[in-house]
Amino acid sequence: MTLIKSISGIRGTIGGKPGDSLSPNDIVKYTAAYATWLLKSDKTESRKVVIGRDARPSGLMVSNIVSGTLMSMGLDVIDLELSTTPTVEIAVAEEKAAGGIIITASHNTKQWNALKLLNYKGEFISEADGNEILTIAESDDYNYVGVNKLGGYKTDNSYIQKHIDKILALPLVDAKAIKAKNFKIVIDCVNSTGGIAVPMLLKALGVEDIIELFCEVTGDFSHNPEPLPQNITELCKIVTKRNAHFGIAVDPDVDRLALVSEDGEPFGEEYTLVAVADYILKHKHGGNTVSNLSSTRSLNDITLKHGGNYFASAVGEVNVVEMMKKNNAVIGGEGNGGVIYPELHYGRDALVGIALFLSHLAKYGKSCSMLRANYPSYHISKNKIELSNGMDVDNILLEIQEKYKKQPINTIDGVKIEFDKEWVHLRKSNTEPIIRIYAESSFQTTADNLAEKIISDIKDIILNKV
Repeated sequence: MTLIKSISGIRGTIGGKPGDSLSPNDIVKYTAAYATWLLKSDKTESRKVVIGRDARPSGLMVSNIVSGTLMSMGLDVIDLELSTTPTVEIAVAEEKAAGGIIITASHNTKQWNALKLLNYKGEFISEADGNEILTIAESDDYNYVGVNKLGGYKTDNSYIQKHIDKILALPLVDAKAIKAKNFKIVIDCVNSTGGIAVPMLLKALGVEDIIELFCEVTGDFSHNPEPLPQNITELCKIVTKRNAHFGIAVDPDVDRLALVSEDGEPFGEEYTLVAVADYILKHKHGGNTVSNLSSTRSLNDITLKHGGNYFASAVGEVNVVEMMKKNNAVIGGEGNGGVIYPELHYGRDALVGIALFLSHLAKYGKSCSMLRANYPSYHISKNKIELSNGMDVDNILLEIQEKYKKQPINTIDGVKIEFDKEWVHLRKSNTEPIIRIYAESSFQTTADNLAEKIISDIKDIILNKV
């Protein structure tokens, strides 16, 4: 059983003892701490909190506990029920709520769930705010209200449509051009809420030929829900079998977008953001872009081509958003298929990513694979090492840093080592008990070999400590 407490939220497996998993006790504890933080904040006088969940089996149970706890703290709950992460973010701002909680473990398998915490802007809370909430929780420094001050509860299932309407109103979303192309699209929504939102969006954009794969909203994920190439093989097969123009895969809470070209080849989750940024920058020449340290350098190349400046942030949506605001970026995101388009809102959003990509492809006028061939070709090797109890990750990273001290090194988030046009990035995950090791090169074998070399170095360090 696992419980991870970080600025990315409270994430854990379902079942087990309190403190060792995302138990009902822990859900109450951290929800009450979050509510206390909201009530102490002077950002807004609102007592409303928006919540929503993906389709995983524990979602309703967790949602009921969250709702009851918020009400017991005197807060009024607006429950979007089955929804998406970006939809909840938009609803917080629209409702002028004090904050929001998204009940989803994103790309994690179905035994996991999590509380993702939002501020009054509908954006993920900062590190400082997250630490304050954790302190409140660990000290049990919260009080429940009396019966006459209990908060209210209501449901609102209108926000996915409102979200889509906002996307359609964006100047760079060209529904007319999309409709004229008569696209045939296969979608894989991994049996979660994308099965509601993605077909609605495509139909609103004028796409009539939609082949639905794993769109039943059961929460019983048909495959590993992270939209990586090895997990979307069925989508790749169906795209070629049905002669579709391309395929779309989203994760359970619909903030990550992966694409498959008409030849059945993954477009590359790293290149979702690159393609959308290329489209935005064609219309906003000289605009700045942001992605995190673990993302492809291709975004930097595209940005420079369009006369803008590229900036790299620490990993994590809150860090990307902070860097985007600081540098007035017109587009940003993460290399895991997360597109952040500030003209809509500051959050990763697969739905706006789909609309912008479709507009781009429709105006490009050629195939998806030909569009992909336009971009600099880099390959990323994504690896991880499971952490055992007592493992000193900070010391491991320091020893790696010392070993490669003659190379350019960035330590704002773990350790990133540059080797000419290749790089490797090591960091402890905020969402799983692992060290992530990402490496990029112009060739997949070189990237794999670079990652393997670093993994071997880590294993040697661990063995020497035994």
